Order: sequence, then C-alpha cells, then structure tokens
Amino acid sequence: MEMRRWREDVVALSLRGCGFGDGDDDDDDRPEKPRRYGVTEMRSPLYAFRPARHALQEILDSLSPFVDGLKFTGGSHSLMGKELVREITDLAHKHDIYVSTGDWAEHLLRQGPSFFKQYVEECKALGFDNIELNAGSLKLPEEALLRLVRLIKTSGLRAKPIFSLKFDSSDIPPSGDRAFGAYIAPVKQSSERVENVDLLIRRAERCLEAGADMIMIDADDICQRADSLRADIIAKIVGRLGLEKTMFEASNANTSEWFVRRYGPRVNLFVDHSDVMNLERLRGFNMRGSSNSPLLGIGSPFFLM
Repeated sequence: MEMRRWREDVVALSLRGCGFGDGDDDDDDRPEKPRRYGVTEMRSPLYAFRPARHALQEILDSLSPFVDGLKFTGGSHSLMGKELVREITDLAHKHDIYVSTGDWAEHLLRQGPSFFKQYVEECKALGFDNIELNAGSLKLPEEALLRLVRLIKTSGLRAKPIFSLKFDSSDIPPSGDRAFGAYIAPVKQSSERVENVDLLIRRAERCLEAGADMIMIDADDICQRADSLRADIIAKIVGRLGLEKTMFEASNANTSEWFVRRYGPRVNLFVDHSDVMNLERLRGFNMRGSSNSPLLGIGSPFFLM
C-alpha cells in the first residue's frame, strides 16, 4: 500500500511540474474521467498467461487516472479462460476503465450471423463494454455492417467500427537528408489499393447515425512515421466526423506528439501501454498556443520520461 501511494505521489508531482493537474490553468480543457474526449485507450500488455494479470494490476495502480479504456488486441481474450477474462475486466472497471474486445468479431462472422449474436452476449457476460468491428476485415456490405452496429447497441454495449486508411505508398513524401534542389528519381507506382477517403468518411458517418459511439481510424500507413503524416487526410476526417467521435491509433511516441500538437489534449488516441505516461505528459502541455512551448524544437518527446 505504501509503495502504491509513493508511485501515485511521484506521478502526480511529475505531471504537476509539467503544468498538468493545476486546476487554475485556463487552457486545460480536458475533463476528468469519465471523458467524452481526450480519451486514452491502452493496448493490453497481456495475452494468455495468468502472471501477466499482476503486471496489469501494477500498471493500472499507477496510471489509471490517465487511462480511459483497455483493449484486448489481436483476439488475445480468445486464448484465455473465461475466469481470467472476467478477472481482468473487473480489475479495469474498479479503476473506472472500459474494456474493448479488439478486432476479433470478423472471425466469428465466418461461422454465421447466429454465432456473432452469441459472441455479443458472451462479451457482455464477461464484462466487456465495447465491441470493435473491423470494417476492412469484415468485408461486409454497408447495410450488413450497420445491422451489426445496431445489434451491439440493442445488447447494451458500445460499438466502435474500425476503418483502415490505405493509399499508394508513393504518395508518402520521401524522407532523408538530401541537397536542396537535388534530382529525385521518379517513384514507381505501387499496386497497393487506394482507399477513397470520402467513401470511408461516408460509411463512418452512417455508422454514427446507426448508433456507433466512436470511429477508430487505423491509419498505420499515414501514422507509422511522423515525418510522413498526411495531415490533409487527417484534417478531412476530423472535420467531417468531429474530434469527439474519432480515435486514432498512434503507432509511436512521435505520432502521439504530432496529434497532440495539432489537435490539443482533446484528441482521442489509442496507444501502447508503455506510451501512456508520455502521452499524458504531452497532453499536459499547451503545445499549440505558445511558441515558447518546451516541446518545440525538440526532436523526440522521450526527454519527458
């Protein structure tokens, strides 16, 4: 107990020193939990082994004020016994953290619609709050996807469709040091599928109209490296769907910094559990309104750790 209090005091003091947690700060527009925006969803650090549950306990004891959601990634919950899954969901709920299934529903649909309904009911019984629907992996007609959203909502759970953004890799600006005005050899067009961003947004809007609570954007191709982010595409998605209803996957710490710098602490991000503290420190800075921000001019946010 004393060790836990010590960790909490250290975390609070370090964040206060960064300008976070000061109630007198007029620029702090991110509320306490439960939050509708400024949400941090964390990738679960465990997969199939019971000892990992204790690691999660330690993480949540220290970071729970900053974590809104816990996601079982890669269908990891399917490898666990029901008792262990229930232990983990109960642990998260004790810390006021919702629990999401991750993108596993597509494997159930291969067995038929009735299996998906059973899956939803079992997820509810095990304590899950969110069910994700990977629109790309499901490969369903739009109306079928909307029916699944409504089914999840009528079951009393939250629905979060995931849309992947794919485009020709040659559209990414080349990186690396080169002399100004140097000749750049033409890049051969790849055969990768080009995603119609307007179509993606329209399908996401229809999911929200059907009752979806959040739209997850798996923009790995444009977010893998911060120096090649397609800011125009991100801005178009946010402009149409709204910042509150959109969550982006931040592949690394540089990407987290880019999103917070561009959209402020209100942006919803999905990050690895190891990046939660770094992200919370970034949210604590007023990164947009001041040219004197300590983050400006620094190449990596890891100096904050």
